[in-house]
Amino acid sequence: MQTIRQLKPLRKAIAGFRAEGGRIALVPTMGALHAGHMALVAEARKRAEYVVVSIFVNPKQFGPNEDFGAYPRRTAKDTAMLNEAGVALLWMPDAEAMYPAGHATSVSVREVSEGLDGAARPGHFDGVATVVAKLFNQVRPDIALFGEKDFQQLAVIRRMAADLDFGIEIVGVPTEREEDGLALSSRNVYLTEAERLQARALPRALGTAAAAIENGGDIAEALTRAEAAMLEGGFESVDYVALCDAATLQPVTSLERPARLLAAARIGAARLIDNVPVVPKNLSAMRVNHSSKP
Repeated sequence: MQTIRQLKPLRKAIAGFRAEGGRIALVPTMGALHAGHMALVAEARKRAEYVVVSIFVNPKQFGPNEDFGAYPRRTAKDTAMLNEAGVALLWMPDAEAMYPAGHATSVSVREVSEGLDGAARPGHFDGVATVVAKLFNQVRPDIALFGEKDFQQLAVIRRMAADLDFGIEIVGVPTEREEDGLALSSRNVYLTEAERLQARALPRALGTAAAAIENGGDIAEALTRAEAAMLEGGFESVDYVALCDAATLQPVTSLERPARLLAAARIGAARLIDNVPVVPKNLSAMRVNHSSKP
């Protein structure tokens, strides 16, 4: 596996892949890799001959009171994991290489980025869109893979890629979970042992609410009960619990087409997000396991 930190040698390596033929897949990450990231890599290897993984902790997607300085960084372990997984190239620029002196351009994706995490973390998705646009231009992949755990981020990137004519296939990969249903996340390392057990309340509440809504239950009541279950389970606060259209992320008040149930809640030093699909009964062929255990 090649490890590259500067743009010029990255361009040369990508040109070499192109000369040899085959598709290039990109898996953007901020490092602190876990099984969820490796599932993206495994899927990328099925779809492309050359897999490029980027590791860059992007300062532009962190707010002033967020955890940029404390975000876990495990370069040696991450590199070993990617090498063992058969990744062709690790693109690991520093901030100066990604945002050189004089950098003044930002990418903003309206509407799909404005609610949920966009409301709770102003400017976050501008930072995400900007860095992903740069990664697309740097690596020039045929396909890029993102986890469905960050479902709003996936929606933002899909909209940006379509609007800006990147010509890149954007693939969402289902959320990887622990045996008890907790979504894998780099921020899970912030949880104490007791908080880790309490965090199970998040996927359980979403699974219960999704089942209730699919069975014709009142949506507002299901959302209220989900929030109460999280707070009773040990979460200190809930930023949001919302049922949104799966494509537009606009709030919905009736289940007539595929939707997504999304939540963000805080426990200890961690802010955890999760989501599950909610599908009308008449679209049962599209039904997906909610992956949360009772």
